[in-house]
Amino acid sequence: MAKTQTSRGRAQDRARVAGGQNHLVNYEAKKEGVSKDTVKKSVKNAGNSRKKVEAEIDRH
Repeated sequence: MAKTQTSRGRAQDRARVAGGQNHLVNYEAKKEGVSKDTVKKSVKNAGNSRKKVEAEIDRH
């Protein structure tokens, strides 16, 4: 039986920034116009919520 594809989990993935995943860090750095180190520090300080990381980057 074929498994139907759902969007479950996709919204959760997009709401997070994993500091250890280089492709996610690179994406966020390019999107925000900052360095990869800045994104990693923001993830460490604010947690992995994308909204909190972006707010932390905007504060600096």
